[in-house]
Amino acid sequence: MGAATSASPVSSRLSDYDFELPESQIAQAPLAQRDASRLMHVRRSSGDVSHRRFSDVMELLRPGDLLVLNDARVIPARLLGQKSGTGGRVELLVVRPAASTLTSAALEGAPETLDWLCLGQASKGLKPTQRLTFAGGLEAEVLEVLGGGEYRVRFHAPPGASLAALLDAAGKLPLPPYITREPDAADAERYQTVYARASGAVAAPTAGLHFTQEMLAALEARGVRRVLVTLDVGPGTFLPVREDDLDKHHMHPERFTVPEATAREVNAARAEGRRVVAVGTTVVRTLESATDPTTGRLREGPGETTLFIRPGFTFRQVDALLTNFHLPRSTLVVLVSALLGRERTLAAYAEAVRDGYRFFSYGDAMLVSE
Repeated sequence: MGAATSASPVSSRLSDYDFELPESQIAQAPLAQRDASRLMHVRRSSGDVSHRRFSDVMELLRPGDLLVLNDARVIPARLLGQKSGTGGRVELLVVRPAASTLTSAALEGAPETLDWLCLGQASKGLKPTQRLTFAGGLEAEVLEVLGGGEYRVRFHAPPGASLAALLDAAGKLPLPPYITREPDAADAERYQTVYARASGAVAAPTAGLHFTQEMLAALEARGVRRVLVTLDVGPGTFLPVREDDLDKHHMHPERFTVPEATAREVNAARAEGRRVVAVGTTVVRTLESATDPTTGRLREGPGETTLFIRPGFTFRQVDALLTNFHLPRSTLVVLVSALLGRERTLAAYAEAVRDGYRFFSYGDAMLVSE
């Protein structure tokens, strides 16, 4: 099952994963109902396409399938403030703790407890020792310039408040850059999955945004099993790939956790020949990164991944993928091409454009399966 890869020609040029996308098809807001999106079903073996509604997932998934979801919760990680002394404008995106600590745990601590890696923008740049001020008494000191807009930062605040509480007060939800509006009250709910619980992501695992609690309950009643992983989605999911030669591209590290129950369920599904259905590219990268290279079994526990899945990759865990429609020339389109094949992926995307599908985080969905 999951070990098969497509026979399409393998390309290591980013330009071979490009397609034309009208700006009007970039979804700027969610639909009124989560499960009202369209769904394109593409068969791995043939590339055949059928056009559905997302609610048709109920009949496309089978009893015994194992649905794997990313329960990462997006934090209000975007901070707008000023440089102390000069008043120059500054923006920070809080990405992850510099230490090997789970982001959800680090957020519950005092701001000074850990250094944080952030992306920053400021008038005239940022330098070590600079102090930055934000709303709610939150301050930051730039400790190190890491290059590429990344900084190591230490936060400071009056005693008694966790960094999570301070971000709730001072931060904004970091909507993707292709959503050309400021976040509103509705985004606080709709840019989270209904099963989000592990705080620490700066972007939503958007394939899961389509599910309602009622759908999940109905799938469970139908015999579709469900387990969780956590991958703190980082800004690398939106950063452009700057090299046409994919061999030169390096993925930003993202931290994940595979619970013991999830590893047990996935290993049982593989042994019994049941399908493992990844909900989103973040789940694919987590499962394949946490695979023991010798035994092929999924390992429990925390980890960090820089895995770049490209055509030619041998999938050890994933049989099917539920995902949204992604940016041209992105690592996410390349990942889908690894499962489906480049030519079939681009053909499906061309059909989605012709048929008016909505793209990206608040857009429609694609199921790649048999």
